[in-house]
Amino acid sequence: MASAAVQLVNPKAEVARRGQALQVNINAAAGLQEVVMTNLGPKGTIKMLVGGAGDIKLTKDGKVLLNEMQIQNPTAAMIARAATAQDEVTGDGTTTNVLLIGELLKQADRYVSEGLHPRVLTEGFEIAKKEALNFLETFKVKKNIDRELLINVARTSLRTKVRPEVADPLMEAVVDAVLSIRKEGEPIDLHMVEIMKMMHKSEADSRLVKGLVMDHGARHPDMPKRVEDAFVLTLNVGLEYEKSEINSGFFYNSSEQREKLVESERRFVDQRLKKIVEFKEKVCEGTKKGFIIINQKGIDPLSLDVLAKHNILALRRAKRRNMERLQLCCGGTAQNSVDDLDASVLGTCGLAYEHVLGEEKFTFIENVENPKSVTILITGPNSHVINQINDAVRDGLRAVKNAIEDEYVVPGAGAFQVALSAHLNKFKSSVKGRAKMGVQAFADALLVIPKVLARNGGFDAQDVIVALQEEYAEGHVVGVDLKTGETLDPAAEGIWDNYRVHRHLLHSCSVIASNFLLVDEMMRAGRSSLKQDNGMQN
Repeated sequence: MASAAVQLVNPKAEVARRGQALQVNINAAAGLQEVVMTNLGPKGTIKMLVGGAGDIKLTKDGKVLLNEMQIQNPTAAMIARAATAQDEVTGDGTTTNVLLIGELLKQADRYVSEGLHPRVLTEGFEIAKKEALNFLETFKVKKNIDRELLINVARTSLRTKVRPEVADPLMEAVVDAVLSIRKEGEPIDLHMVEIMKMMHKSEADSRLVKGLVMDHGARHPDMPKRVEDAFVLTLNVGLEYEKSEINSGFFYNSSEQREKLVESERRFVDQRLKKIVEFKEKVCEGTKKGFIIINQKGIDPLSLDVLAKHNILALRRAKRRNMERLQLCCGGTAQNSVDDLDASVLGTCGLAYEHVLGEEKFTFIENVENPKSVTILITGPNSHVINQINDAVRDGLRAVKNAIEDEYVVPGAGAFQVALSAHLNKFKSSVKGRAKMGVQAFADALLVIPKVLARNGGFDAQDVIVALQEEYAEGHVVGVDLKTGETLDPAAEGIWDNYRVHRHLLHSCSVIASNFLLVDEMMRAGRSSLKQDNGMQN
């Protein structure tokens, strides 16, 4: 009736009725599942995305893939949005989310085609979701959050994004970065980890710098290129002639008056410089300490010359976020004025040096005591590799942060899905009525994760699932061994997933799948088609 009414009002409207609408949704979910399926796990393959301008991106990160792909189908676009939201909230689980939603709809299709009403299935999904969340609370493991556990968590995350030769050096860098910026009793702010990219050497040379790396250098050839054991002064003071904020003009009648004007402008900057130089002489007197100035505002060539003569390394126009990081990294306080400077406002660093790469300059500030801000330096031969590592590091940092904040971890390698599927199959007998079919569908859908992990490793999915279920029935927590295709104990191998990722997954995939199952009519009757129709009549 509704479709007839829509057609009457707008003859151009496209309407898909009950069975057809459901089929459209299931096909879209299965299609998207097919695309990302091969990405899952450490043995997953890489996708190559080609943009309209011919730019190429290589990735196996589900979030990057779904963001960069141009998805036309509305159902697939909605699933992609839900999956990328999962990444924004927890930092991982995007591909798993798409696979679970697609599999839930596939399993539901079997029952719906036999005449079961979708509403009954969604009730079963809801019961299964609540039981799954309760089971997760008993399955999670409380571990002592030490460096070794965090390295295992980082390895589990990073190896699903990049090759083991690249992931293994990075995992220690990621863990040490988070542990450096961590403050007891405060949430971890990952913005305090600067990620600096250098197109240089190979990707295995990426490392953690316990200090700061800035993507610019000194602007004077005579300034020292390497300073050891130095004081660091962070300034937000203009050491150049500044124009007034209001439109003003100076009028002069003779060249002498103009000279006077220029001289008075210069004197203003020279007074500031004199105070800085005197301060440097005072704190460095009788020591071999160096002196570094990092200024957020500009420093003109004459001022640079004066500073170079006094053996001061000065950097101008530093980014604002780096000014905040510098104080956390080296200590000291940023100054908005050069009046009343004393030693308490200075930070310290053991080594500062300039690294020139082609036409680009980088300044490294290292060997700082107790840094609360650090830099992960990503190196690689080309931009494709650097972007891939950047995406992986971002997820690795989030995984380590989640493990510290949750204080719980979940055995990985598909172990949770195998255990939950077996638990729901037992729990099903306590559910009354036809809703138990929804619980059964949910239990079957969960096995898609170990199946795909096995398939991507080049093993037979059925053999692996049977082996896992038999081993679990004997009372062992088991995951998929991607080297042999047999079972393994994830805890012994150090394969740990984030607790919050699984919790969010169970919530979102069942809600999205239920929404799609309850769609019984799809109408495309937008305003644009009405406007075209009016245009034709006129």
